Amino acid sequence: MSDAKPKLLIVEDDPGLQAQLKWAWPDFEVIMAGDRAGAIAALRSEEPAVVTLDLGLPPDPDGTSEGFAVLDAIMALKPDTKVIVASGHGARDSALTAIAKGAYDFYQKPVDIEALGLIVRRALQLHQIERENRQLAARGNEDNRVLGRMITAAPEMIKVARTIERVANTNVSVMLLGASGTGKELLARGLHDASDRAGGAFVAINCAAIPENLLESELFGHEKGAFTGAVKTTEGKIEMAAGGTLFLDEVGDIPLPLQVKLLRFLQERVIERIGSRKSIPVDTRIVCATHQDLEAMIVDGRFREDLFYRLAEIVVRIPSLAERAGDPALLAKAFLARFAKEMNPTVKGFAPDALAAIDSWTWPGNVRELENRVKRAVIMTESKLVGAGDLDLAAPDSTGAQVLNLKSARETSDRQVIRHALARSEGNISSTAKLLGISRPTLYDLLKQYDMQA
Repeated sequence: MSDAKPKLLIVEDDPGLQAQLKWAWPDFEVIMAGDRAGAIAALRSEEPAVVTLDLGLPPDPDGTSEGFAVLDAIMALKPDTKVIVASGHGARDSALTAIAKGAYDFYQKPVDIEALGLIVRRALQLHQIERENRQLAARGNEDNRVLGRMITAAPEMIKVARTIERVANTNVSVMLLGASGTGKELLARGLHDASDRAGGAFVAINCAAIPENLLESELFGHEKGAFTGAVKTTEGKIEMAAGGTLFLDEVGDIPLPLQVKLLRFLQERVIERIGSRKSIPVDTRIVCATHQDLEAMIVDGRFREDLFYRLAEIVVRIPSLAERAGDPALLAKAFLARFAKEMNPTVKGFAPDALAAIDSWTWPGNVRELENRVKRAVIMTESKLVGAGDLDLAAPDSTGAQVLNLKSARETSDRQVIRHALARSEGNISSTAKLLGISRPTLYDLLKQYDMQA
């Protein structure tokens, strides 16, 4: 059946060549167009995977203006289409211009049907691969998830995740160091889920959010009558996490007297509830986090050095969101999809100025700030596309600051810009190349040169 065949649009005004090409592709559903209006109509109605385009179309059959107008329209309407342009002898400049505008390849006239057939089939194969990649990306960014939960495409964050995976099945204590909002609890949960303790409880406590006089009871529990208001015996968080993982967030806020008791637990793996002298053995793994400089606190006498080394058998430093090139846009799209589904289904995506603002903002509040801005924007916007104003961000100035450095700075800049573009176009090579203002072959060369994955 013709519906099962891939669609090929041939844009050619020569009736004889039209007939020759139509019968050369029995394994395609061939659609013909002889001018710009016919080509655009066919593109809209048939959505062909591949287009062969003669640049010399009426009313400019001896020039290229009309052909380039068709190419521009195709790239604007359906940028994943593979366009192969016809180039006469001596028209190499036109072919190169077409590639820069987004064409997939070119062929020389007079037409060699066999050679053109190879180009067309290669273009179709690439189109199918890119379509499969988009379908995979549409399944919730699974390819960009690490530790089962965290979305990232940044090498810096992938390295963090791989470190956590390597230590997950050991019993070493792990300390996560990073600014507020970088996802420390999410990483701690990922460590727990990747460990052989995944069947046990994951218990989290923010040591900075609990008054000092209550923190000991929260951690170690208390016996009935141990103090005023202790009407029953209560397990502490360490006991509740037995067989699992206890996450101590903001561990630098634990007062010195309680640090001694926590150190004893880490050394002997036993606890005593408040109001009891009975030692209770507890098998709980400790993962902790802080944004404070614990080494400076040790020098100041505010944190015990021996406790630090017990808690920090493995130290993992978490990069800020600003250091994770491409991740702000990737995460923003994931947040938007979730919040739009829950709160405002009319919202379909981000406007270009919003994506540019997301890429350029420094995100001092890290992922938490990004999530809050996107959530607020989805709720408040009256448009289908969230704009920079909805995010309360200014659209960036197109004249960015110049980076004055040598070859390494150029490579670093190239990598960051390519990752931003890949994230914004969800891995679509055609769209990425168009965003970057380069041809597809040039993008492939850069990806290979910098050992990057699309």
